[in-house]
Amino acid sequence: MNIKLTRIESPYVLEARNESGNAIRIDASPEIGGKNSGPRPMELLIMGLAGCSSIDVLMILNKHRIEVKDYSVEVDADREKVEEANLFKNIHLKFKVQGDFKEEQVKRAIDLSLEKYCSVAKTLEKTAKITYELELAP
Repeated sequence: MNIKLTRIESPYVLEARNESGNAIRIDASPEIGGKNSGPRPMELLIMGLAGCSSIDVLMILNKHRIEVKDYSVEVDADREKVEEANLFKNIHLKFKVQGDFKEEQVKRAIDLSLEKYCSVAKTLEKTAKITYELELAP
């Protein structure tokens, strides 16, 4: 994995680009001089958690031939100061899933993702408690 990060605008507007050429803009908060033109690095971490777990969940459901009609995840995360850094303490994901399936099937897919497959969750669980809830729509 290789990422190239370049400052594209002063003082803190950055662009990170992966080996495939996909890019994302990153910025600092206005409180410290940023321009609010991109997510903060810690926001990217929880976006990564939502994305990583979602790919797992959707892949698991797809393997079981379960059709998902609509899908989204909301993430709420709290941070606490530990020495000089502000680490995540609690991260709560709210999965909203619509389709024709049993609740247990989706819960099993989420559990497998968060407890076994999602590398982002496995990284963050070292400092944060990760919980979730599931909202099913008919």
